[in-house]
Amino acid sequence: MQTHTDTFPALHWPTPRIRSRAEHLERAGERLWRVLDARGSIRGHLRVVADPLGIRFRAERLQLAAGVFQLVGEFWDADDAVAALRF
Repeated sequence: MQTHTDTFPALHWPTPRIRSRAEHLERAGERLWRVLDARGSIRGHLRVVADPLGIRFRAERLQLAAGVFQLVGEFWDADDAVAALRF
């Protein structure tokens, strides 16, 4: 049985561009990227979310023990979200 949502194509979100040379992004899902440092260690995750005023970027950390993402902050700029994961 097909539903209405089955007929819509999946959106391909391009990888957000960040100015930092200290980090790079690696796709982890449809709207999710791992934020990796220069050594390849994971600093956290960057998630793209829709907002009535535009696109927002969530900085998140995975809490393995609980199996959930912890929100670090939500930003209008991907660079600001990545910077929040540095500390």
